[in-house]
Amino acid sequence: MYLKASSLRFAHPGQSPIDFPDVELNSGESLLILGKSGSGKTTLLNLLAGLLKPSQGKVIMGGVVVSDLSEHELDLFRGQNIGIVFQKPHLISALNVRQNLELVPFFSKKNGQDIDRLLNELGLGKKASSSVLTLSEGEAQRVSIARALANSPRLILADEPTSSLDDENTEKVIQLLKTQASKIGAALIIVTHDQRVKAHVSHFIEVKAS
Repeated sequence: MYLKASSLRFAHPGQSPIDFPDVELNSGESLLILGKSGSGKTTLLNLLAGLLKPSQGKVIMGGVVVSDLSEHELDLFRGQNIGIVFQKPHLISALNVRQNLELVPFFSKKNGQDIDRLLNELGLGKKASSSVLTLSEGEAQRVSIARALANSPRLILADEPTSSLDDENTEKVIQLLKTQASKIGAALIIVTHDQRVKAHVSHFIEVKAS
């Protein structure tokens, strides 16, 4: 079992605490976390990524208790083991596409995938030297996915990757994530309110705010 999260609880300031369902996932497996807007599903993703610390429970990844790590230890662990696809790409506008990806191994201190090959696999080879400001919404999202994959993570976390996509592109993005996760043997978790994704990922849990 690569990832195990048990008895997690978290409360945002001034809000009631949320108790989350347990998560267990092996390397190479995919999991869908479903929930309505405001249900706490993105909070669960942030707990799994170590971006938030639970008030109760533990997140264990590869035998490491992530929720017990210091901030410095977390930054290094996250950089070497976790790839995150945020709902909005958050690309650095002063850098071109390739340079945005090259930051990943620089900060994670880990040799990952060949960046030009990865961009070619995601249909972005011709955009490597382009300003990110010239990308379409779909292209920027694929660059965000490429960035999450650049360090060959053990766990890929995708937050609402299909929220603004039509049916055809929704299928393309989910298959892209699954194919790349399988290629590098990573566990994949997709967090979404998009019920269409259930057609592509059969294993799911639901988050419901109390």
